[in-house]
Amino acid sequence: MRISKKYNTYRSGFVLFLTTALLISCGAPAFYATAIEGKKLPISAEYSNNHAIEDYVAPYRTHINKDLDSVLVYCPETMDKTNTINGWQTTIGNLLADVTFDKAATLIKTRENRNLDICLLNHGGIRSVIAKGPVTARTAFEVMPFENSLMVVALKGEQVMEMAQYIAREKKPHPLAGMLIVLDENDSVKTVTIQGKPLQPEKIYNIATSDYLVNGGDSMTFLGNAVATYDLTYKLRDVYIDYFKEVDTLPIIRTERIVTQKP
Repeated sequence: MRISKKYNTYRSGFVLFLTTALLISCGAPAFYATAIEGKKLPISAEYSNNHAIEDYVAPYRTHINKDLDSVLVYCPETMDKTNTINGWQTTIGNLLADVTFDKAATLIKTRENRNLDICLLNHGGIRSVIAKGPVTARTAFEVMPFENSLMVVALKGEQVMEMAQYIAREKKPHPLAGMLIVLDENDSVKTVTIQGKPLQPEKIYNIATSDYLVNGGDSMTFLGNAVATYDLTYKLRDVYIDYFKEVDTLPIIRTERIVTQKP
């Protein structure tokens, strides 16, 4: 009886297995998207000429435009990221780096009792000029249209050296503050000083940057090796708008942060 019972159990299990397998094999096939196509759908006259919609939106548009077009500060000359000082810096990059450094330094000191050492942003993140004349909040949205947030990362000196080597290799005027990189005639890193002192490989340095770069943007993978990360919950765009409100005239900063020594 035991053997028969055991056999029947195996046989029942085997039948159940076959039935399940057949049901699965006969199920609906899986489908996967192989291409995605899109096209523009114009708004028909029925909606574009709808005065009720326009009347509803108009007050909001007027309010937003009033805020965006309010004059915050004056710029004495046009600052354009394509106009370099020595091939390595731009006046707009220097301004954004210095402003970001100052704001981040205050916040990280207040919240974490840490001193800030460096600020590094990316050249590609600057999307417009700051034109000579009145500067508005709209200007800040044009210069920094992304929702990038201000962050501080703590890196060892050896990662900071990677940063300097990355900048030298990229040959782009990435906004930089608090750090001086001296290159030789072949554009290789010769010396690095931070806050006027030589780089120490084992020392921990605090660097202000954006969440985009911390997450590996522009291949800045060295920022991902941080021993600590601090999200300051402050949009970079808001950093600049707040600064614009604090001053009457934007400074034109031509200090060199990356220099090439002649042989």
